[in-house]
Amino acid sequence: MDPASSPHKLRLVVLVSGVGSLMNSVVEATHNPAYPAEIVAVGADRPCAGLERAAAVGLDTFLVNFADYDNRDDWDAALANAIRAYRPDLVISAGFMRITGKNVLSAFGGRFINTHPALLPAFKGAHAVEDALAYGVKYTGSSIHLVDEGVDTGPLLAQEPVPVLPDDTVEALHDRIKIVERRLLCDVIADIATNGPSARVTRTQ
Repeated sequence: MDPASSPHKLRLVVLVSGVGSLMNSVVEATHNPAYPAEIVAVGADRPCAGLERAAAVGLDTFLVNFADYDNRDDWDAALANAIRAYRPDLVISAGFMRITGKNVLSAFGGRFINTHPALLPAFKGAHAVEDALAYGVKYTGSSIHLVDEGVDTGPLLAQEPVPVLPDDTVEALHDRIKIVERRLLCDVIADIATNGPSARVTRTQ
């Protein structure tokens, strides 16, 4: 993909660690010519199906394999450089399972968003769906937030509740959350393209 293509659209770098289903929802959204954003690259922290999926549809991809670095700081610096090469307006953590550090945050703070399968600030961390089900809440949901130095602590951009059903399993509940998460992410990206992230933070807080 030409790095200088469609300058009027918000330039996205999407980060993945798994199968790339959330990334794919953004890919599908960008197929609409009226959608105000485009994916300029997809990156990963390890070899994964999401990276292969992105390459298969013609997207530029890059791998900054965490296992290739002696420490987290070196990996974080390499990731920041790899992202920077694509000059993104917005970086999307779409099932990206690594916590980034000072290099990425210094370069892209305020322009780096993450999805989370709970109604933050409740149930932060990697086991949000299991934790919500174990706690016995009647509603959980999906949140989109700006990434900061904490774990799921950045300013909220959007949330939508999902009811917990009496016979829910972790898998069934997570599947319903993912449906909301995919739509919500695409809506937030479009809104940021039009109004900027600060306007959405102001409305949400």
